[in-house]
Order: sequence, then C-alpha cells, then structure tokens
Amino acid sequence: MPTLDEIARAHTDLDTEELAWLHLLLADWQIVADLSFADLVLWLPDREGRGFWAGAQQRPTTGPTALLDDVAGTFLPKGRRNLLDTAYETGRLAREGDPAWVYDVPVRQEAIPVRRGGRVFAVVARTTNLLGVRTPSQLELTYTQTASDLTRMIARGAFPVPGPRSDHADTPRVGDGFMRLDAGGRVSYASPNALSVYRHLGHAGDLVGQELAELTRSLVPPRDRPDEETLSAVLGGRVARDTEVASDGVALILRSLPLAPEGEPVGGVILVRDVSDLRRRDRELVTKDATIREIHHRVKNNLQTVAALLRLQARRMNNEDARLALEEAVRRVGSIALVHETLSNTDEEHVAFDEIADRLGRMVADVGGIGHAVAVRREGTFGVLNSDTATPMAMVLTEVLQNAVEHGYRQLDVSDSDRVGRILIEARRAVGRLHVVIEDDGVGLPEDFDPDQSTSLGLSIVRTLVESELDGQLTLGAAHMTTTGTRVEIDVPVVQRG
Repeated sequence: MPTLDEIARAHTDLDTEELAWLHLLLADWQIVADLSFADLVLWLPDREGRGFWAGAQQRPTTGPTALLDDVAGTFLPKGRRNLLDTAYETGRLAREGDPAWVYDVPVRQEAIPVRRGGRVFAVVARTTNLLGVRTPSQLELTYTQTASDLTRMIARGAFPVPGPRSDHADTPRVGDGFMRLDAGGRVSYASPNALSVYRHLGHAGDLVGQELAELTRSLVPPRDRPDEETLSAVLGGRVARDTEVASDGVALILRSLPLAPEGEPVGGVILVRDVSDLRRRDRELVTKDATIREIHHRVKNNLQTVAALLRLQARRMNNEDARLALEEAVRRVGSIALVHETLSNTDEEHVAFDEIADRLGRMVADVGGIGHAVAVRREGTFGVLNSDTATPMAMVLTEVLQNAVEHGYRQLDVSDSDRVGRILIEARRAVGRLHVVIEDDGVGLPEDFDPDQSTSLGLSIVRTLVESELDGQLTLGAAHMTTTGTRVEIDVPVVQRG
C-alpha cells in the first residue's frame, strides 16, 4: 500500500508544509474516528483537477466499520462524489440528507475540508455505519458532539494543534477513559472507564461537576505530579499536551485536547489511561537489566582474575612451550572478558561488535616477541550481535589473528625485521548472515597443509566454535590481496534485531 508521501508526490501539488500538516492530522485522527464511530478517508486533490486521490484511511475502534476495503492509493474522478467536490470548493462541511448504501449497509456520509492558512488543500470523508442504529446513550451523544467540535476545528484550520507531539508510546485512546470539560475546567461528562481509572487513584465519588485539576491535586502527592502550571493547563483542557501522574503504585497518563469549534474555547477533552501495570513491568525490567549488567561485570572481573593468575603462572614457567600455552590461554580468557565488559555497559543482551573486533586487533598487534611490527585494519561492519554470537565470535577472531601473527610473521627472515605485517579484517552482513574474512600478507600456509588433518589446537578451537557453536562455515586458503599470506573466511547466520 503506498504511503501518504508517495501518493502526494506522484499525484498532487501539495508542498512540504501542507504535507507536514496532514501528518499531524493523521497522528490524531484515530481520536476523531473513535468519537465519530465512523471511518475516515483523507482525499487529496489531483494536480490536474481531475478528482481526488485517497491518501490515508482510518477505521474506528468504537464501532463497526463502513468500509470493508482499503482505499488508500485509489482515484475518485471529479463528480463521482459531490460531497467531496462541495467541501473542497466551498471550504465548508458537507453532509448528505439521506443515507447512502455501501456493501448493502446504510451509511451517513460527510465531507470535512482540511484548511491551513486560509487554503483548503484536502478533504476528509467521514462514513458512519448506520446498521442497527438505536437511541444513543449519553456516552454516544457526548462522543459525537465532541467529534463535531473537532471536525469544525479541522475545517477552520485549528486542528490538529501544532507543537511538539506526545513522547508517550502508550498515550491513551478514547476507549481507555474519556472526560469532557466545560470552559471552567469542570467535568461535564465522564465515561465509565474514566470513572474506574479515578477510582483506582482513590476518588470515591462521581467525577461530574469536579474541577479536574483540583481533584487530581488532592489525590496525587506533589512529588508524583508535574509542575502546577502544567497540571492546571493540561487538566483544565487549555493546552494540547499529555502528562503523567502517580500515587501509591497507580500511574495515569492524561491527554488534553482543547475544544474551540467557533474560535472561542468551550472546554476540552481529557483522555486517561491507567498504566500502572506497564510502569510496574518497566520497573521490573530496569531491575532485571541492572542485575544482568552486574552479572556481566562480575564475570568480567572473575575472568580478568583468572587471566592474571595464568599470566603469573606463565612467568614462573621454565619450559618455553608451557609458557606459550599459558599465554595463549590468557588471550583466550581475555577475549571472553572483553565481551562481558561490553555487555556490562549496555542495557540489552546485544553488543556493537566493531569495537570489540578493533580492540582484539590492537591486543594481538601489541603482542611482542615475533621480531616484526603488525598492523591490523578493519573494513566493513560486524553490526550488532547478541551475546550468544558475540562471545564465540570474539574467541574465533582472537585465535585467527593470533595464528596470523605467530605463524605468518614469526618465520620471516631476520633481514625483513623492518617490514610491517598487515592483517585485514573484512566484515559484511547480508540476508541474515555475517561474512568475515581475515587475510594477512605473511608467509602463508605450508604447501602440504591439510586443514582436515591438522592437529593445531588453535585451528581445532576455531573449527569447533564456527561449525558447532555458530552453525557456520570455515574456509582456509591462500591470500587474495598478495602473492603470499593466508585467507580465512567465516560465514555464520546472525539473528536480525526487530
């Protein structure tokens, strides 16, 4: 389905500011649809004046839909629906007197001009399903009256209200709890859900007739509510904004929409939602995340202690082979500790692996005793890996780099002591897989080298980690970038983050 921007660019002359205004309208028109019990379709005038293009569509959550099909992206020729033509040309709301029939369902159709800066540049069609119409309740009457006020504000260019949008992902909807305020900030109607929410907050009586800001002050201690100016403005229905209050484990989000259908304020709408369970889960997640980070921190410290003990033991070894084996163990433990150190500083069980790869490259390049300088360079990106992938990948990278340094450059002629060895790490992600190449310009593999017959501990570790732990593939061969050297290719699946 095409987006609003795609439809507007392809078929209309709407400018950037007008498109931005329409996006503001779409951000809030679920409220209008729910209060109207009606479907909304945004129609954009064709640049050649041939008719209208459907830019977006919204169904109500409070009643049955009147439009079974998705219409966004469809074209309606001029004259096919007179209401749209009338609203667009006159800049006034247009209604049909008699119900129309859509899919064998009686509907009431209206057209609302969308205005900004004195210019009408779009039309909203409102279609209400009349099947099963009965005598409306007080809630339905209040909903529809409020919807009428908002549609008149749309036609005047006073809705949506410009300014910063809500930063609450769980902002309340009409069905969560609805209150209508008069011009003095007193509740003239409260839905049963809104009354239940305030009962949870500790209010025992009715809400009708209450000054909402003052009532909320009496129920919520100062430390758990916004500043007085914000509280009065939002809960008085004077500004389009939301705020959050809490008391004794009960948390509410309240959203305000001022109503001024003819230009003068007549009151406001307050939508309220009880988010106590969500906030409790948030606190549990924060506690869990902190605990996990602390565990990673302690594991890192313990691994560093093990590495220090192995290093101390290596210094006391007289046997050179034993000392080298312990030093290799130190590096392996250090690579695991590096992953846990990174995880201890993040809120998730994911790590940006590029930094780890670069640190491992520096760590290996700093190892002395081979008589040659080695420079490790990375190209491409590993991206973000989960901890189950990051730890074995760090060990694999350590082993391959260490083997490249020890076996690729230690055997070089002493006369080449001024030569700088170069190791390239290439990382590329595509279609759910990570492809890594480590290539050096050292002496290369022996002519009779057979990876399947090799007894090298390092190669055995790498193969086990890649094929068993990472469910990937390992390939060894001659370097591509130079006439000498070794190339190691690793291809493993990676979990894409949602």
